[in-house]
Parts: sequence; structure tokens; C-alpha cells
Amino acid sequence: MLDDFLTRAGLAGVGLTLATGPLGSFVVWRRMAYFGDATAHAAILGVALSFGFGISVYVGTLAVALAMAITVATLAGRGHAMDTTLGVLAHSALAFGLVAASFQSGLRVDLSAWLFGDILSVSRGDLAMVWGGALMVVALLVWRWQGLLTATVNDELAQAAGLNPRHERLALTIALALVVAVAIKIVGALLIAALLIIPAASARQFTRTPETMAIGATLVGAASVLLGLAASLRLDTPAGPSIVAASTCLFAASLLAPRPKA
Repeated sequence: MLDDFLTRAGLAGVGLTLATGPLGSFVVWRRMAYFGDATAHAAILGVALSFGFGISVYVGTLAVALAMAITVATLAGRGHAMDTTLGVLAHSALAFGLVAASFQSGLRVDLSAWLFGDILSVSRGDLAMVWGGALMVVALLVWRWQGLLTATVNDELAQAAGLNPRHERLALTIALALVVAVAIKIVGALLIAALLIIPAASARQFTRTPETMAIGATLVGAASVLLGLAASLRLDTPAGPSIVAASTCLFAASLLAPRPKA
């Protein structure tokens, strides 16, 4: 069955949504959309450095995404204006990544695949990496779930409960870097944030608890992957953007659904 490229693509996309669903919910709750953008844009620099040093793209991307996320979290803790800081870091990382990629002849030809994803080329090894990374993120979020929720509501409340809000932010930072590393081949650096945010925003329209929103975001994300792949196959459109477009259509449909009663 895994010899079918479309089957591998579907399994990779669904596996990724296991992580993007609950993680995207925290991104929406904590208003971290631009934070996700900055981390995802840094992934292109990670790809370029991976090609330059001859190491695994997943390792290089994870290292650079984690460095970016930690840098942003550190600057936030020092009181810097985050909208400006994130704007500078996001565009700078993307620009340096594209410049570095221009020196890699093999990467220069295939750069669009890393920017917009190439889920149809996912191999068995990629599939194992995606599922392994997604399950690690899920395990981390389950382990820190209550602490993350408390810190999301209020830092003072978390401290009163004996929690360190910085540790909870660090857990989210690590999870986000892992997702960026495993997602870049599927939807690309420019579309990762969309897969995190749009399904979670859709699920928020018809759920009442954090847990049901996380599950709903996962289901919406999985549906987006399958619908996007079907549209790509039928209409001969790029798979990554088609997945995000399908997710956007589901979000539009969710706006029409009646909101649950409190």
C-alpha cells in the first residue's frame, strides 16, 4: 500500500495534523500566529544550511527553527515590542535563507518545493519522520497540557499554582520547532503557519472546551489534507496550497455553523 505516492501523501498529512491540531489551538489562544510565521520562515535558512553542510534537512531545519523560537522567546521576556521584533526576525530569516540557497545549485532549482511543500514526493523515510515527530509533539503537549492551559489563561495564576510560565513557553517553543521541521516538506515554509492556525480557528467556532477544540482542529486539519489532495489530483493544482485552500473553505463553512451554547 505504501508504494502508492498518494497514500503516503495522505498518511503524512494526517500524521502531521495530529500535532498541528492541538499545537495550533495554543497558537490561537496565545495569539502566537506571527511567532509561528517567524519560526517557519527560519526553516528556509535551515534547509540551505543543511544542503551546505551535507546534513539531514530535518536536523538542520529543527536546529534553526529552535534557535529562532528561543531567540524570540528570550526577546519577549526582556520586554521588546514583539510585533516589530517578530517582523524583523521573520523577514530577515527568510531573506538570509533565500540568499544562502542561491549559493546551493541543487537547492536553487528545487526551492519552490521547500517554500510551498511537495507532499506528493514523501518517501517511506519521510513518513516515519513525520509520524515520529508528530507523536513526540503530542506526547509533549499531553504531558504539559494542564500547565500550558493555566499559563495560557494567566501567568500570575500559573505562578500561584506553582508553575513557571517560562517553562510552559519553552515547551510550546520546542513543540513548534518540531512541527516546523517535520512540516516543511509537506506544506512548505510559507504555508506551515496556515495549517496551524486555520483548522484551530475553524474548530473554535463549534467547540466549548480546550480539549474538544484540540480534537476538532485535528479533525479539520485531516479533512483539509484529504480534500486538498483530492482537489490537487482532480484539478492538477499544487498539493500544499490546495490543502491550505481546502482548510480555508472549511473555515468559511464553520462561520455559518451555529455556535454552541455555553
